[in-house]
Amino acid sequence: MEKIKVLIVDDSAVVRQALEKTLSSDSAIEVVGLASDPYIAAKKMQQVEPDVITLDVEMPRMDGITFLQKLMAQHPIPVVLCSSLAGKGSETAIKALESGAVDIIHKPQLGTKQFLEESRILICDVIKAAAETKLRRKPSHGKRVQPTKKLTADAMLAKSTSRAMVQTTEKIVVVGASTGGTEALRVFLEALPSDSPGMVIVQHMPENFTTAFANRLNSLCQVTVKEAANNDSVVRGRVLIAPGNRHAMLKRSGARYYVEVKEGPLVSRHRPSVDVLFRSASRYAGKNACGVIMTGMGDDGARGLLEMKESGAVTIAQDEASCVVFGMPNEAIKLGAADKVLPLSGIAGEVIRLCNI
Repeated sequence: MEKIKVLIVDDSAVVRQALEKTLSSDSAIEVVGLASDPYIAAKKMQQVEPDVITLDVEMPRMDGITFLQKLMAQHPIPVVLCSSLAGKGSETAIKALESGAVDIIHKPQLGTKQFLEESRILICDVIKAAAETKLRRKPSHGKRVQPTKKLTADAMLAKSTSRAMVQTTEKIVVVGASTGGTEALRVFLEALPSDSPGMVIVQHMPENFTTAFANRLNSLCQVTVKEAANNDSVVRGRVLIAPGNRHAMLKRSGARYYVEVKEGPLVSRHRPSVDVLFRSASRYAGKNACGVIMTGMGDDGARGLLEMKESGAVTIAQDEASCVVFGMPNEAIKLGAADKVLPLSGIAGEVIRLCNI
């Protein structure tokens, strides 16, 4: 199998060396070049075309966002942002995602070398997911290697043996997405009217980035979008985005739906996990729920969507043609978890139709 060729672009020699060591430890990945700024990166690309580029934002001569925009306009190659931006700086990361970056590796301000070494599996998986995106012009490099142990939603919430409580008039929508999801969610949410059913979303995204992501969507959409906080009510016209590095679960008290945001182990290799959200919707909403699984690498959410379907919920998967990565929807479809398979452009309308039946 041909290896995934990676070009590392970062002005820190320590980061370049540590990231090279981390990626080279995976037999499916080959680091084909190191560059301290975009100009050097462009010269490297004349010698060998990478399948994936890791890119810092703050660099000399040309910043990473400008380079990313030029790259996407002239010669699209999957780019993974490798940034220590946090707080207000995460607005820059959202700009990078909107400009075409497929994912983010959030490196800390301090201890970056140790972080890169300790997060080897996660980082290598991000690179493999990026290599699968449709921006890439070469054939797929195959499926990513799975770890020997992967926790399921059982780690956060035991599977219920009974049906969810009786149906109410309020419908609830839960959505899961990963690679490519930032743009897919924008398209989906912009198409929703202001009185749409209450919604909870898990988008795989690092801590510190989900606040800016939610704020950005809130400025674009008719619905209100915010990062979920513990005990937030799920009500019409409001969309709650699970915070990075925290699980989000739908709960119910009487006729009131709300979210529980809490720490916990990685589930299906992620925190927040789509499987955790979907299982909670299966247990506490049942037939009142509509589940949507969108573009993303891996299988997080597939089993949870099946549990939702078995509890009487309506379930939707994004189709292959409109996905950046068809992994998560495909796994759900193969399990028989999706009632409907729809293009991205048709999901919002179908959700509204189903919730008004």
